[in-house]
Amino acid sequence: MTTVPVSQLKVGEKLSENVLTKYSNVLFSKGKLVMERDIEILKAFLIPSVQIETKSGEADTSVEEVQIEESNRSVLPFYENYSKLLQLLRKVFTATSSGGQNLPILEIRTTLADLIQHISHYNVLTFSPKNFQLSEFLYHNSIMVSLTSYNLARWHGYPTKDLMPIALGGLLHDIGNAKVDSSILFKPSRLSPVEVEDMKRHTIIGYNLLKSVPAINEGVKFCALQHHEREDGSGYPLGVGGDKVHPYSKIVAIADMFHAMTTDRFHKKGSSPYLVLEQLLNDSFGKMEPALVQTFIHKVTAFHNGTLVKLSDSRIGEIVFSDRSNPTRPWVNVNGKIVNLTLERSLYIQELIHKL
Repeated sequence: MTTVPVSQLKVGEKLSENVLTKYSNVLFSKGKLVMERDIEILKAFLIPSVQIETKSGEADTSVEEVQIEESNRSVLPFYENYSKLLQLLRKVFTATSSGGQNLPILEIRTTLADLIQHISHYNVLTFSPKNFQLSEFLYHNSIMVSLTSYNLARWHGYPTKDLMPIALGGLLHDIGNAKVDSSILFKPSRLSPVEVEDMKRHTIIGYNLLKSVPAINEGVKFCALQHHEREDGSGYPLGVGGDKVHPYSKIVAIADMFHAMTTDRFHKKGSSPYLVLEQLLNDSFGKMEPALVQTFIHKVTAFHNGTLVKLSDSRIGEIVFSDRSNPTRPWVNVNGKIVNLTLERSLYIQELIHKL
């Protein structure tokens, strides 16, 4: 064991003691292999030095070993089943695009159910698909909307019998996009008014693809048709609102809006999830179901003191207090100074880095 200044710390070295913050919270645990980003975090917290392990007669832990540790995540059942569902969606969207009409619903349902068995590994705010490619946004978005819809329905108290149909509705909500011209789907700039109207057709196309499938209920089919409808009737394709929108569709609409705005697209970068949550909160006054939005925001921002976040001015800090009346704007300790995001409205949480 030896003491090393953080300025001289190398990627791949192993901590021999817990690293504590100024307030005695564990920043990094004993035995952690140090990554490049960890060094940045140590510097941000003004940690002067750390204890690392040394091996007599052996080289220090290699970067290769660190990469092995990181790759271990991929063998978790959640990531294995996510990959299987991703591959299946590629096949389904490709077949649908080329004219195939018979969706393998049983295979889709079974593969989705296998993934949901491990949903405890899925965090709405922090999850990022492995090896994400812009050209596969639709597939990843479909899976994330499905998982988020399942969680939201569960958090809101929906009966168990509704959870899988809601997840399935989230998974298939954009199936109509398989029939939309790829030049529109993958356009790197803003769509023209004509292209926007073509894009909007994916809701009706999706419903038509699902309406004759006997193995799914009406709520699943309506998710494809209604996930862009809004409470005040300002959505599309039919401009209906209120109780004319199926309850499943209201859940999927919230999940779809969140992921569409936080994920990188061809024509825009993803926004901060906390800004998107604030947008959802604003939209709950007229456009989204208020009770569902409240449940969603409350659950995904259930911070614990000690959560490490990056602010919009690039400073890194530690959440020390969560005001439940302003759930997306907690108090953050930045190098001993308390930043109250409820008061400092020009700042916001850009990223959740690490749960202490």
